Amino acid sequence: MNHPVNILERYWKFTEFRPFQEEAINAVLQGEDTFLLLPTGGGKSLCFQVPALIKDGICIVISPLIALMKEQVQTLQDKGIKAMALTSGISYAQLDTLLDNCIYGNYKFLYLSPERLQQELVQERIKQMNVSLIAVDEAHCISQWGNDFRPAYKNIALLRQLQPTVNMIALTASATPNVVQDIIKELDFINPKVFKQSFSRPNLAYMVFHEDDKYYRIETILKKYKSASIIYVRNRKLTVELSAFLESKGILATYYHGGLSNAEKDTHMNLWLHNKKQVMVATNAFGMGIDKPDVKTVIHLNLPESMESYFQEAGRAGRNGDKAFAVILKNKSDEVLIKNQFLNVLPTVDFIKQVYRKLCNYFQIPYGEGEYLTFDFDFNSFCKTYDFNSVLCYNALLALDRNSVIGLSKQFKNNISVQFIIASNALFSYLERHQNLSIVVKSMLRIYGGIFDHDTKINTSIISEKASVTEPELISALLQLEKDGIIKLNLAKTDAQVTFIEPREDDKTINRIAYIINQQNELKQQQVKAMLDYVENDSVCKSIQLLTYFGEKNVAPCNICSVCANTKKATPPQDAKTIKNRIIELLETGDQSSRIIETTLGVSDKDLKPVLLLMLEHDIISITKTNTYKLSHL
Repeated sequence: MNHPVNILERYWKFTEFRPFQEEAINAVLQGEDTFLLLPTGGGKSLCFQVPALIKDGICIVISPLIALMKEQVQTLQDKGIKAMALTSGISYAQLDTLLDNCIYGNYKFLYLSPERLQQELVQERIKQMNVSLIAVDEAHCISQWGNDFRPAYKNIALLRQLQPTVNMIALTASATPNVVQDIIKELDFINPKVFKQSFSRPNLAYMVFHEDDKYYRIETILKKYKSASIIYVRNRKLTVELSAFLESKGILATYYHGGLSNAEKDTHMNLWLHNKKQVMVATNAFGMGIDKPDVKTVIHLNLPESMESYFQEAGRAGRNGDKAFAVILKNKSDEVLIKNQFLNVLPTVDFIKQVYRKLCNYFQIPYGEGEYLTFDFDFNSFCKTYDFNSVLCYNALLALDRNSVIGLSKQFKNNISVQFIIASNALFSYLERHQNLSIVVKSMLRIYGGIFDHDTKINTSIISEKASVTEPELISALLQLEKDGIIKLNLAKTDAQVTFIEPREDDKTINRIAYIINQQNELKQQQVKAMLDYVENDSVCKSIQLLTYFGEKNVAPCNICSVCANTKKATPPQDAKTIKNRIIELLETGDQSSRIIETTLGVSDKDLKPVLLLMLEHDIISITKTNTYKLSHL
């Protein structure tokens, strides 16, 4: 029963593995250190989960992505597999208990952030665990030249000392050859088994189009290909605007960004996953862990920040093997925009020092103290207090987060406390007149016994579940109760939590990571240059460009990208006289815009424009007040 395929069928209901999965699993079961490079959607997690279920003991999984950790733990628990994640915001006492459970409670998976490995308590308990396997997810984070380098990943080598006989598997979806070698070296692999799937996606057409009117091009693509689509945009505001524009054109769309509440994210996601909405317009906050196989098009309205992130986002199209399209729309302003968005907002070491000092002052952290204290954090209020540019400040906080000075969890939440300020008999008299609020009030009274006596912190998700109302409906009910003088309500909104990982040492803290900050800024400049080179190069097959970037050699043209398609179309252009006659025939049926003429005749803009200008000069056609063309003699 413990054969890998039996485990796969029992828990995942599949009867066969995808390419490289079984080979990697067998290498792990044979005690080999294993490196696995599978493009996004290739099923990497199974390669440590299946062998961990076969082996005795617990598998330690290191991951930097809190949301993905929680999602994987939930998925395993839903299958009846004992798993837990140690994320930020856990007290010392809770941590102590949870680690005990890992030693004595027959748990199969322990998910840890790399920062947790810095804690002595965690290290001591890992020594006592019966560890079967160590899995390092997003392993590119250990390399200084990897996308999203995190210095805390250097601590993973500690696990080699804590559990010297246990083998390790490193997994990533995007790594250049230099990064692969760096990962193997940093994790102290000796003669590892390396499994690398080609980055080639023969069914995925990479397209780059120069467009002055990007919205029009998006509309045309989505009306031609009416299956599921993702559109990546630069900011939250654009997700809402473009989604509304598409809806106005009869294309069903929704949106997703980091500022939505969890309930809103789930609602919007489900509409798209179940094909109630064709299009998801999103920032790059969307996509992690999403495995919708029938995505036909992934469109980038703005240039991505790197080839690595582009490959991952584009790779969400066509996972069912059908032909799909990854489209970048560019115009003359994009180079300036990408530099403004990703390069001109890179924080210097001095600016990061300033932000760190102010952050410590904001939460009144004394010098030498603050380790593992967690605070609700209103980012906008912080920026206003110290007059910081919000984008620059946010990037400084991300740098502090990446370098394990702080932990920043970007999760919107309501921090709410309630106290009933009228007598219980008066309350029930009020509820007789306001039946719609009765279920909410009674749910709160049953959950929180002392809510009449003192200010009580409440959990909105627990109450809304008990009362069978949504969280927005619950907030609305609370506001009504406050307005009517029934409760005292403190409703604080925060958009993040901050955990101080190191004791406060001001400039000394930042000086230790200064060289990393400078090196990461240099890497970001190289990545943006590579992205600009990719979109501007119209002579080499797009697939060849991408695969070469990731170190593949002797790659054949894909024959379906925008470059290959243009090469195929390089048939002799129609002569001007033919185009002129066809325009006259078309305009005899009525006035037409240049777009309609171009689309109907199948003529390129470059060939069409000179003919239209010539016909205007000779008064064969004229332009109407609505900017359409008509025959002059009609």
